[in-house]
Amino acid sequence: MEALGAQIEATGGNAPVGADKLDAGRGGMRPGEEVRPLRVLMVAGGTGGHIFPALAVAEELRERSKHHQPGARACEILFLGTGRGLEARLIPAAGFPLRTVAAAGLKGIGGWRKLRNLLVLPRSALETALVLRDFRPDVVVAIGGYLAGPAMLEAALKDIPTLLIEPNAVPGFTNRILTPVVRLAAVAFEETASLYGAKGCLTGHAVRKAFSFVPRKEHVPPFTVLVLGGSQGSAAINECVVKSLPLVANDVERVRFIHQTGDRDYNAVRQAYQERGLTAEVHAFIENVPEAFARADLIVSRAGATAVAELAAAGKAALLIPFPGATDQHQLENARAMERAGAAGVIEQKDLNPERLVKDVCELLTDPARLLEMESNARKLARPDAASRIADLIEGLAVGRQSETTDH
Repeated sequence: MEALGAQIEATGGNAPVGADKLDAGRGGMRPGEEVRPLRVLMVAGGTGGHIFPALAVAEELRERSKHHQPGARACEILFLGTGRGLEARLIPAAGFPLRTVAAAGLKGIGGWRKLRNLLVLPRSALETALVLRDFRPDVVVAIGGYLAGPAMLEAALKDIPTLLIEPNAVPGFTNRILTPVVRLAAVAFEETASLYGAKGCLTGHAVRKAFSFVPRKEHVPPFTVLVLGGSQGSAAINECVVKSLPLVANDVERVRFIHQTGDRDYNAVRQAYQERGLTAEVHAFIENVPEAFARADLIVSRAGATAVAELAAAGKAALLIPFPGATDQHQLENARAMERAGAAGVIEQKDLNPERLVKDVCELLTDPARLLEMESNARKLARPDAASRIADLIEGLAVGRQSETTDH
């Protein structure tokens, strides 16, 4: 199954799959009827891959409301999360309210831990139902994660329109089981749209607008390598980079590092750079990733859907190391699509070692023309209007919901 490149080849600039659904339910208000804001509940949490696309769509809705774009309606947005992940920091920082409820995952665990998490489900359902009662959303939007299941099921039982955002070529566990209950599914890849049948709408993968404004960089020494292992860091990438540092110690004046480690490995990685005398900015989490992109000559990264979409939007050359435990190897498929497009190199984790990592990084850094070509190829894969397309779907569902409740 072809991943990232498939959506570009398939659309060719034409209307997306599901374009006929963008105006679904849009109805005019009766003369003299009070227009109340559209209420949207965004369910996103746990990892950056869930939170950042949801924030990109929420920011699009907020901008439309703020600037009174033609046809746009005022919009109230509430996020629903667990309160213990990145959402507790990122969502309020973006200016959106966050309600938290209890939730726990079930996939990939067993024994007493699975039983304990199963016992959390009734509480999740009850607390989610209370949020729906209090906020009275016109549409519920989810992008996967622990809370997507309870929230979308509760919304469906209350006949509240639901939109599922599926960023991967291969849907994850939660999104697969939600297929029967959602009204529409906004997907990044054409082949994924077909999995959702008439509900599937090809929109592309929403990323924050700042990535589209990352400027081009002249590739001259000293080169900057940005290492990203996902929002929570990657132990495998961190370990390999640390072991590779002796191999680049002689190039201390020619290479610099910006490294997002995650909380667990932060101290050990920072100390490793210091001991080798290498110039490095080490962060447990990078708040302003677009700014880090702008400074980087090459990005070493996992290949989650959000990471790949951000690389395309920013037009950055990358060396991708897919997470082997990703559902149905969707990260590997994302990475291979970038590789086929000439936008990235790929090292599978089973082949990852310090010698291979240093060899591939050095080959790219010493070939500025190739870096520029990879950047150009990455930009060709970008879908800068994805957040707008998803916002259109949300507004259509929300207005339709208001029309239904008004009629009754």
